[in-house]
Amino acid sequence: MSESNQLGPIVDMTSSAQTFGINARLARLLTVAVDRSGKSRREIARAAGMNKDTFLRILRGEKAVTLDDAERVLDASGLASKGALLLAILGHEDLAVEWLGEDAGAFLDQFLAALPVTMNETLGPRIADLRPRWAIGTSRLVARLLAKHIDDFAERDISLVLGR
Repeated sequence: MSESNQLGPIVDMTSSAQTFGINARLARLLTVAVDRSGKSRREIARAAGMNKDTFLRILRGEKAVTLDDAERVLDASGLASKGALLLAILGHEDLAVEWLGEDAGAFLDQFLAALPVTMNETLGPRIADLRPRWAIGTSRLVARLLAKHIDDFAERDISLVLGR
């Protein structure tokens, strides 16, 4: 795996405390995935292609976790999710754990995979006009749009049941 897919280079510009925090969050996420999998730790370590001791050190947060290691453990646990990894790295560990293996997590994975291409196709050369300060407002707009979409579907379902 390339060096760009390891946490070390991602956090080089941060303090060691931040690096430790990211590693601890990832260790917690991976431990939850392993616990939810219904598989033994030995079985997951083997499926992830890891030495059992290395695997256990990763879960305890004693060994730095690369993105490759994290992806292999999540995949071996049956709960592969790049969205959960991103949430944990960004400090949203509780959401990463809560959404792991849930529809919200699967939605996030698909949304994050589709968004860059969709933005590029939709905005074209106007992509250069994007401003970082718009990101939070845009995320709120998307969340409100999703809430309305869910409400509209619920209303249609109720209408069908009531025979209107």
